Amino acid sequence: MLSQILIFLLDTLLGLFSLALLLRFFMQLLRAPYRNPLSQFLVALTDFIVRPARRVIPGFSGMDLSTLLLAWLIQCILLTGVHVLQGYNFGSVIGIAVMGLALLAAIEIIKMSLYIILIAVIMQAVLSWFNPHTPLAPMLDSFTRPFLGIFRRRIPSIGNVDLSPLFVLVTIQLLLFVVTGLQREISRLF
Repeated sequence: MLSQILIFLLDTLLGLFSLALLLRFFMQLLRAPYRNPLSQFLVALTDFIVRPARRVIPGFSGMDLSTLLLAWLIQCILLTGVHVLQGYNFGSVIGIAVMGLALLAAIEIIKMSLYIILIAVIMQAVLSWFNPHTPLAPMLDSFTRPFLGIFRRRIPSIGNVDLSPLFVLVTIQLLLFVVTGLQREISRLF
């Protein structure tokens, strides 16, 4: 029972911190407006670890690779901690275990990214119906515009209704099926 409590706490704390790092990465990558409460909260929460990492890990083409790498490392630590608490013995197959955990952490980052996009598209669609001028709208628009734009160029509006969010949601669900299947296959190595 104690191990289940520790796994829950580890998963909650490190999972949320990894999510915060990933959100910060995407907000910088997609040039979301900085002057909103969510951006300022994410910077305040993660700055203590991101600033020192930026001195060591350079950015690339406008991407803050240090933040992305930190999110991946946090996921690696989380998965290792969960496996240790569940009693997994890394002794004889340490190389395979490290490689498998690194791949699982990368897949978890991809899944979280897909869920972030999914939630942002849903929030933007709902807010566009009820309150399109909310302070959150510019941030959601800058966040979802690259994904919705792919379908907006190819699929016209029907009766002034934009169907691109529907196509983005279906595409994300299909990608989640693929990623989850890949995650199961890698988990079988353990």
